[in-house]
Amino acid sequence: MSLLDETTYDRIRFDQWLAGEADGRGLSRRHLLQLGAAALAGAAALPAPAAAAAGPIVKPLPPELFYLHGTNAETRWEAMADQGYLTPADRFFVRNHTSTPTIDADSWRLELFGSGLHKQSVTFTYRQLRRLPSTTYDAVVECAGNGRGFYTTQQGQTVSGTPWKLGAVGVARWRGVRLSTVLHHAGLRHDAIDILPEGLDDQWTTGGVNLGHVRRALPVVKGLHDVLLAYEMNGEPLPPDHGFPVRVVVPGWIGISAIKWLGRIEVSATPLFSPWNTQFYRLFGPGYPAEGEPINRQVVKSAFEIGWAATLSTGHQVLRGRSWSANGPIRTVEVSTDGGATWQPATKVGPGPAGGWQRWAVPWNPVTPGEYILRARATDVHGVTQPDQAAYNTLGYLFDAVVAHPVTVVAVS
Repeated sequence: MSLLDETTYDRIRFDQWLAGEADGRGLSRRHLLQLGAAALAGAAALPAPAAAAAGPIVKPLPPELFYLHGTNAETRWEAMADQGYLTPADRFFVRNHTSTPTIDADSWRLELFGSGLHKQSVTFTYRQLRRLPSTTYDAVVECAGNGRGFYTTQQGQTVSGTPWKLGAVGVARWRGVRLSTVLHHAGLRHDAIDILPEGLDDQWTTGGVNLGHVRRALPVVKGLHDVLLAYEMNGEPLPPDHGFPVRVVVPGWIGISAIKWLGRIEVSATPLFSPWNTQFYRLFGPGYPAEGEPINRQVVKSAFEIGWAATLSTGHQVLRGRSWSANGPIRTVEVSTDGGATWQPATKVGPGPAGGWQRWAVPWNPVTPGEYILRARATDVHGVTQPDQAAYNTLGYLFDAVVAHPVTVVAVS
């Protein structure tokens, strides 16, 4: 299989790391096995965020737009109603390991270095980067743990990490320079195989171990294919919380690959790995080996553009929502208003391209006040349909089950 596939790449590099053929940058196999044992025992292997320090996120976080999770902010789906295809920057979710840094674009530098370049190192300024040929495309950024909270609230299973509902996802129009352009300007060697983008946010410490700056390796073949070094989001310079001055956008791969506040890229002729491949973003739990399994590509999900436990009125309603899949476009969406007893097809609204999501709508005319459970179930172009139960893993990744969304209907006076 192609290294453009995230799971294939991760599995190959992980096997090389276990064999001592890839640089793991901060984690030994012994520590990984300890992590797997802790995960199987139900320990908090990936800690949930503590109470946020003052100012971890720069932009306003009004409660009608966001749920707050420590250093992270989750988009409320009702805030996406009537917002069009793209997620506005003011309500795009925020995933921070530490705090949003303040970076001056005039003094910012991007350094490329490593054995995969002809030169020892090459540096780009912000102005130099913006003078290179640019491209624009729409792409999803989604946290691998999006939906994690439902493992507990819907399936009754213990997981570790931020208890996202379904709002750790957004689609934006990104503009920037193709990574392939930058690599060729930097003097890419023919034997280069891996790249390791690294952020400029504070180094991250967990369990008393400093793991350094957030970074996650990519194969050169992916970097040459469609990876973007973005400096604009929805037609404006990147906001600070979303990676100003430059971030990485990696279509189809999990959100941790989309490194924010990019500062360095190692280009290597030998395999690379990082704790964000080995210690985190792996599947642990019953049925998995002690060292875990590589995380798969993102899964099919659906969300209603309605508040959680919202109150609606009797009479004519139009239920709206969005569905998405890393496998490709959404083929069909079905909606149930009776907890899954019966289903009706939703009507697609607008485009639903690969790398984005599909908006949809379905009419509903509740006549009896009371409690209702709404469900939305999508199927992508490859025939992958959301299941009733998500496959369990102790770190709560890749939740894809149909979500039971409660609402209350009241009589119109």
